[in-house]
Amino acid sequence: MSAYSVSEGSQEGHDTLVLAHREEELEAAFAPGVGMVGCSLRHRGEELLGQRGGLAKYAEAGSSMGIPLLHPWANRLDGLRYGVDGREVELDPEATPLKLDPHGLPIHGLATASPYWEVTDAGAGDHGARLRARLDFAAHPELLAGFPFPHRLDVEIALAGRTLAIETTLTATGDVAVPVAFGYHPYLRLPGAPRPQWRVTLPVRRRARLDERGIPTGDASPVRMVPGPLGARDFDDLFVELVHPPEFLLEGAGRRLEVRFEQGYPIAQVYGPGSEEHVCFEPMTAPTNALVSGQGLRLVPPGDRYLARFSVSVVSL
Repeated sequence: MSAYSVSEGSQEGHDTLVLAHREEELEAAFAPGVGMVGCSLRHRGEELLGQRGGLAKYAEAGSSMGIPLLHPWANRLDGLRYGVDGREVELDPEATPLKLDPHGLPIHGLATASPYWEVTDAGAGDHGARLRARLDFAAHPELLAGFPFPHRLDVEIALAGRTLAIETTLTATGDVAVPVAFGYHPYLRLPGAPRPQWRVTLPVRRRARLDERGIPTGDASPVRMVPGPLGARDFDDLFVELVHPPEFLLEGAGRRLEVRFEQGYPIAQVYGPGSEEHVCFEPMTAPTNALVSGQGLRLVPPGDRYLARFSVSVVSL
């Protein structure tokens, strides 16, 4: 009998698929009908993902939790207009599933809690458990209305040993190049120790200067973050140059969470408000507001692909 399995589950009334490794006592649950969000990561029965308002609230109101995908842009845009490669786009909240932040800026893309994901494969063997799913962005007019660049997303999730890996492939399916600005927003927590005692290691070299709305000004400065306890520190920082290979660490209460940006993620947002019991090491393919500024923005030619991969490892200390 294999130590790995994939089974059907349920969380707050929504169907999930649960990848499990019996020997490591590690389980990861994803909700295909709610944006393919990673809604749970349990080690020895303890939850390692910040639930915030929960899966039901994420489905109903887009209040993020767990490990959500931010697509086709991560973080914010500086207004309701952007232009890429000669194509001008005006975002209409009435025509596309747009979420606005308190400043009225579009935030976290258009795929929040999307019901359009289709599971293409799921299974387990002697070496791991896997889950594959697809979002055909071009098949949905309300998505194309806000991002008129036909493409398909394929996500492969793998649980092997102590590591959960998420690989995302964007394929340009139309006759225009597709800008790549997606990311993920993993809310990580360490049960058993208060937040001030959590230790963080940030492999960063340059931090962007942000305005009062969280939009990069275009300036950046060198930075070195010494590993140490969180204490009372707040984080909401954009790092535009990372140490390679980028490995973010969160330690405490007998565990270490290792977040590795393995491929395709040159940018990180670190988010950790002191008022909440989580820290986020967010892998991003482009800086905040790249669809507007063009800074660090890659284009995928028609028929070509862009692959990005990150992982979370759970280590007992």
